[in-house]
Amino acid sequence: MEKKPFGKTGMNVAALGFGGGEIGYENAEYATVKELLAAALDEGLNVIDTAECYVDSEEKIGETVSHRRNDFYLFTKCGHGDTYAEEKWSKKDITASIERSLKRLKMDYVDLVQLHSCNEAILRKGEVIEALQEAKKAGKTRFIGYSGDGTDAVYAINTGAFDSLQTSVNIADQQCLEQTIPLAVAKGMGVIAKRPIANAAWTFKSKPENTYIHPYWERFQELKYDFTLNGNASAAVEKALRFTLSVPGVNVAIVGTKRPGRWRENADLLAKGPLSKEEFEAIRKVWHEVSKKDWVGQV
Repeated sequence: MEKKPFGKTGMNVAALGFGGGEIGYENAEYATVKELLAAALDEGLNVIDTAECYVDSEEKIGETVSHRRNDFYLFTKCGHGDTYAEEKWSKKDITASIERSLKRLKMDYVDLVQLHSCNEAILRKGEVIEALQEAKKAGKTRFIGYSGDGTDAVYAINTGAFDSLQTSVNIADQQCLEQTIPLAVAKGMGVIAKRPIANAAWTFKSKPENTYIHPYWERFQELKYDFTLNGNASAAVEKALRFTLSVPGVNVAIVGTKRPGRWRENADLLAKGPLSKEEFEAIRKVWHEVSKKDWVGQV
């Protein structure tokens, strides 16, 4: 898979990364994670993204691929732990979170530590940014980033402190195309797309039990893209993923799975490259015609 520059960091990333959420939240077996990641790394994966709150995702990554440290860039996130409560965002807590992540990952450093959905009020205090900057200076991370959306992300970008932005961008979540991604690109930041296929929420015939998916499912009831309604699930996922990676400024899309072989399948969907201008603009047209003011970027 072709690799492209990740902002001004000097890292060259493959367009399709691996998201570590599912292997933690869905209780994947260690043997399964080993098989999945080993195959994906052999086939061109070079970005693994996880977080300290993804249950035991960091431990599974550390146990299964830490011996291949030179084969991939490792991104993790820190901050909220089991809660988004403000008291969990002290400088001491952030520093401890980074140390804990390194221990779990069985590594001396990561390539990127990101603040995980930290709000503007906390950012303004400065402690969390100082903690990341000190970790960078100490060699525990090469770069620091912000993971989040909306006006909180706008503030984070405008501080000039961060090397990257991770934000929700997909066919059901396009606020960032005007609000944050152009700002991040202007700052020379690398851009990571989270939830790049909108959790394939259009595939559920009725409202799913997983409340995390509800905002996108509800949006698809109104967006009604022709390609999500024609019954060709693979083609719809392909077009959705290619749309996200066609957004100017997006460097890598993070897709999670706990099934061996799925990363290769998703990578194959990108073989056609970016959408044509006409296809891209058709999706944007539907968004502009249908989306509502409260369809903000989803955490």
